[in-house]
Amino acid sequence: MGTLSSLMDLTQSALQSNQAALDITSKNVANQNVQGYTRETVSWQADVVSINGTSVGTGVTTGPTAVSQRDRVLEQRVQQQTQLSSAATSRATALAQLQSIFGLSSSSTTAISTPLGAAIDSLYNGFSTLASSPASTSSRQAVLSAASTLASAFQSASTQITSTNAGLSQTATSIVSTVNGLTKTIATLNQQIGTLSPNADAGALEDQRQAAVAQLSQYIGLDQVTTESNGLTLSTSNGTVLVSGAQSFALSATTVGNNVQITGAGNATDISTSLTGGQLGGILSVQHNEIPALTSSLDQLAYAIGTAVNQQNTQGLDANGNAGQALFTLPATSTGAASSIAVATADPSLVAAAGPGEGIAGNTNANALAALATAPSAGGQPPASFFTGILSGLGGAAATATTDSTAQQASLTQLTTQRNALSGVSLDEEAASLTQYQRSYQAAAKLFSIVDTVMEAAINLGSATTI
Repeated sequence: MGTLSSLMDLTQSALQSNQAALDITSKNVANQNVQGYTRETVSWQADVVSINGTSVGTGVTTGPTAVSQRDRVLEQRVQQQTQLSSAATSRATALAQLQSIFGLSSSSTTAISTPLGAAIDSLYNGFSTLASSPASTSSRQAVLSAASTLASAFQSASTQITSTNAGLSQTATSIVSTVNGLTKTIATLNQQIGTLSPNADAGALEDQRQAAVAQLSQYIGLDQVTTESNGLTLSTSNGTVLVSGAQSFALSATTVGNNVQITGAGNATDISTSLTGGQLGGILSVQHNEIPALTSSLDQLAYAIGTAVNQQNTQGLDANGNAGQALFTLPATSTGAASSIAVATADPSLVAAAGPGEGIAGNTNANALAALATAPSAGGQPPASFFTGILSGLGGAAATATTDSTAQQASLTQLTTQRNALSGVSLDEEAASLTQYQRSYQAAAKLFSIVDTVMEAAINLGSATTI
């Protein structure tokens, strides 16, 4: 009877263990489409007792909880790649916005085909036309119209750059708010997980935390360290702490001028220039690098064109025989020139076409004004060449960012596929496990029935009639 009782216990253990396995399989199937869910498996364990120093197996048991199938190193690699991919995409998007300001597209890629490039060309062509008919009032008016169009093109480009920069700052501020909400959630989950670990598998809570960290990685570059009790410490790429145990530390975002300045909790130091990774890192990279360089170059070009034209116009005689005056109003330095350049007069007679000693029909100065098109006045280059360099630099940066975004996304897809192969739910695999556990359960149930029959016969001493 002792042997039969032991066999009964073994059978019961097998039934319970296989039922637990069936429950876990059912849970996996039910959560296959849940974002961030990690596949769970049974922790099979041999049930062993020691009798007079000899270990005797008494069946199989399962652990107190299911085991989540996650590779923490792979998870961290996915998060790091998410940061790189999001930063590259954000950067490419911002640079594409800057390109659109100048009208660059797949069908319009040359400087002269852009509104500003065409306006520069039109101004110098206007001077050439004036040289052909210096006494023509309409030719002089055409020069002023071209100058007005050029000034408007510079102002428009400058305004749009400023607007784009302000939009990036607004987006960055919104991202900081989202980051603060996610770090608070992660800190709360840290606390909840700490109450379960290491004595139990906090699979569901870890899934929630992992999903929050993955989402956070889209917004900002992170470094993470696993602490005792399965906690996480998170910090930005420059070391500013975001989460430590059950405590989160909020970032602050303030717009100064058109740029956003970000500070850590309890620290007034601006860390925006040192943050990398995520959408925020991509935005800040463009805001602190490409936009200042683009604005400075545009100001330099506007100032160079306006200054050269003003200086040359004062060397000639206008239609009234007087010395020429400045045709453009400009600031004292190149700073802000693109946004403030304007035509100084509406009187076409003030365009100085003639040279000293010539009559009003002279064209020496008009030819000199037209020659400014090829004179090295902007950064040692002719205006059109300098502008081409601006667009080439912007286009090159945008193309590089787009290529980088594609490459980073491909790497992220590859790592995500590897992680999903381990942690994701495969219906085929679960179906195979379901069949295996069902058959094992049926076998244990059959054995239980046989033991019951044998035990009944033993109790009845082999008699067919129950005592």
